[in-house]
Amino acid sequence: MRRPSELVSTAAAHTLRRSRMTLVTAVVATVGLAACGTESAGTDAGLNAGGAEDRPSTAFSKMLDEVAESCASDGPARASTTEPANTLPSGARETPPSGAGETPPSGAVEPIAPTAGPEVELNARDWCAGHLHEERVTQALWDLKNPSPADVRTILNDLGYIDERIHGLRQSGAATRFSLDLRDRGGRLCMAGSAAGTRTVVDMCVAPATGPFVPGQRKQ
Repeated sequence: MRRPSELVSTAAAHTLRRSRMTLVTAVVATVGLAACGTESAGTDAGLNAGGAEDRPSTAFSKMLDEVAESCASDGPARASTTEPANTLPSGARETPPSGAGETPPSGAVEPIAPTAGPEVELNARDWCAGHLHEERVTQALWDLKNPSPADVRTILNDLGYIDERIHGLRQSGAATRFSLDLRDRGGRLCMAGSAAGTRTVVDMCVAPATGPFVPGQRKQ
């Protein structure tokens, strides 16, 4: 039979062991939670980073859609249009235009329908959107005095044209030349520009259907 003092010592030992086990369990749980939190934070950071990388391209595509919002959907290459015939109310007499019936001067050349260039190689949507891009870029650069490549890039970025789609940006005399790759949804639209204040010129052009965009190798 154990003495009272031995019973007290045994109980104290059991209590001490339980306290130690409780402490170890708490420490392990805390470390596990911290690890889970770190892993979750790392995963969230990775997702956020991926989203940040995709954001410029998404915004660029949205800008292209907004510019072309009033244009027809993708279609075949733009064909030459024919002016509709004039229709007059019943009983009205058509007055012949001045010079009607006159023989054209000898050697006159009739206009020939284009066989190459944006007029025939761009689909209806790109052809329409191209004119809108020409206008908005020209207006933005028009009042820029002594435009440097950095100035032009800033304005193009403000309009929604991302760096990945700006090519050949360089100083050429008093002007800054640049090209814009606006290919989207299988289209071939591009822009060739020369920023020179009130002498700014921006024209649409035709890029290769596939492959990288290289200024100087595009069709105009």
